[in-house]
Amino acid sequence: MLNGKMNIAIFISGGGTTMREVIWACKNGHLSHVNLAMIIASRPDAGGIEKARKAGFPEKDIVVIVRKDFSSPDAYGEAILRECKLREIDRIAQCGFLPKTPSNVIDAYKSMIFNQHPGPLDQERLGFDGQGMHGKAVHHAVLHFANRVGRPFKMTEATVHRVTNEVDGGAILGRRLVEIWDGDTAETLAARVLPFEHNIVVETILRFSEYGGLQEFRREIPLILPREETLLKEAKAAGIAAYPNG
Repeated sequence: MLNGKMNIAIFISGGGTTMREVIWACKNGHLSHVNLAMIIASRPDAGGIEKARKAGFPEKDIVVIVRKDFSSPDAYGEAILRECKLREIDRIAQCGFLPKTPSNVIDAYKSMIFNQHPGPLDQERLGFDGQGMHGKAVHHAVLHFANRVGRPFKMTEATVHRVTNEVDGGAILGRRLVEIWDGDTAETLAARVLPFEHNIVVETILRFSEYGGLQEFRREIPLILPREETLLKEAKAAGIAAYPNG
């Protein structure tokens, strides 16, 4: 904590639209107990870097750390941790961060890292998660599943969840339901879900800063029902094939 404010870092790999919303929320006083202390980009060409500059974020606190520049996940994690410790980071928000978070970072910030996700998850059960499930690939998979499942499946979700060593496997901290419309494509659904992703990330940071901890969400009814596992696998494969870069 610095001057009574929670220090956060945001990790990005792409356009950084959610990051920009957090910057604005800090500036306009909505996140009055938050100090956005650092942005880590996993790529030097991440579009979010220029967005941060245009928003007036200090250049010295925009840090590029590329996974392939390090010999091991632990070495990559140590580089991240050095920057976090330098700025006394309390919480980490992953907003479109594509590299797998190193285990030593997860251990150092146990239960203090969360990730945004553009589709429905179901902790310890099947959902629209895992390797390759990011960006429009998720939306394509959701639509593929919804159009073929043979039961009402009319809602998708913007989600935030804790980061663990399992990709997208941490407890759900919040979600926003978004209706699936007839004729939706991955592009139209992505455009409608994205503002909800922004909203729930800002809300999660606000709740961390004001209440310290968050209540976890668990579904009473599984997202994916028995005998739908093969269809889910097919849907996810279709999403990755259609949008291999998310």
